[in-house]
Amino acid sequence: MSAGAIRVRDLGKEFRIGSQRSNYKTIRETVVGLAAAPYRRLVRRGKSRPSGEKVWALKGVSFDVNAGEVVGVIGRNGAGKSTLLKILSRITEPTTGSAEIHGRVGSLLEVGTGFHEELTGRENLFLNGAILGMKRSEILRKFDEIVAFAEIDRFIDTPVKHYSTGMYLRLAFAVAAHLEPEILLVDEVLAVGDVAFQKKCLGKMEDVAKLGRTVLLVSHNMAAVRSLCTRGIVLDAGGLAISGDIGSCVETYFKMIGAFQESSDASAGRTGSAGFGKVSLSGRASKTSNTIHQSEPCEVSTLFRVGTDTAGFQIVCIVEDMQGRIVFRIGHDSQALGLSPVTIGEYELKLTIPALWLNAGLYSLHFRAFLWGDRSSPRYDSDKVPLDVTGGHSEVDSILHPEASWMMVPVVESAVK
Repeated sequence: MSAGAIRVRDLGKEFRIGSQRSNYKTIRETVVGLAAAPYRRLVRRGKSRPSGEKVWALKGVSFDVNAGEVVGVIGRNGAGKSTLLKILSRITEPTTGSAEIHGRVGSLLEVGTGFHEELTGRENLFLNGAILGMKRSEILRKFDEIVAFAEIDRFIDTPVKHYSTGMYLRLAFAVAAHLEPEILLVDEVLAVGDVAFQKKCLGKMEDVAKLGRTVLLVSHNMAAVRSLCTRGIVLDAGGLAISGDIGSCVETYFKMIGAFQESSDASAGRTGSAGFGKVSLSGRASKTSNTIHQSEPCEVSTLFRVGTDTAGFQIVCIVEDMQGRIVFRIGHDSQALGLSPVTIGEYELKLTIPALWLNAGLYSLHFRAFLWGDRSSPRYDSDKVPLDVTGGHSEVDSILHPEASWMMVPVVESAVK
């Protein structure tokens, strides 16, 4: 399990953009082009031909993946994630650096990558197995399971060029996941297909991970990444931003896309009539980070500055998921806190939540305040901080996971007299 499966050193890939590639032409277009060629040369005389701009999709990327690890590759669109997987799959060559792969590789990079559209589903299945170095007997042993998973038994002998996108994807994923590669590379498999199929893919990838195979998963579904992966790699503009535990990587990614606002004592809300200082979280799971176990108490603290005498205020703690939906909000007012009226100054605020009851995942938390008697009724918001919840289950269709006591006893019917 400790042997290296993937070793990447100073990997870079340069592309040329702006240069045009000639298309196929009809005989008529070719004849017309030959007739017009002298005139085009006169127009272009004295003009230099554009060479095309060069861009680096990847540059200076280095990391190691051990056998049996499940690693999430995350980042914004254009960060270089798909390019990285194509290099590891030997579809494209790197411009600089090296990528060493130790083991049989199966990949699902795009819908139907590696399929020949003129061949049937059955023929493509055997072709992909042969490419992976599998014997015919091994493929036959897995054949029925793959077809059942893909749900295309009626069309298995139809050329795949007639498949719908959903059928193409189901078969491609089934082949990639079932033919027992030692290293599985998957790019956005959960971006296409219905919810039922996405759950099916998640379940299969969990099975693959439990078998000790190495998996590199590119996805924007952070719930899936957190559920499946133990480590993460964050790419930003072609470079490696961070590599480490999946919680830190997901948190870094959301900060990069602006899902959180960095906390600082010089927050924008500190100007005007009121404002918040830095928001800090602590719980039994971690006293120094934003990782909280869903069944244990969470303590949130901040400073609230009041810049003018006021009759009082209302303060609300808001927790949101990564889609911006409010999961819950807890409100309190200064009168209930024994502060009425409120004079100018700074006040330390502490809030203890006995149990979050949230499923595992990444959320955000912030405070909001309203001053009483302020006719303009402005609201004052603290910075949003990440809330990384562990425990429970990372389900795509469930937010809450409350603790509950279960009891079931057989019902004994009394004899009828």
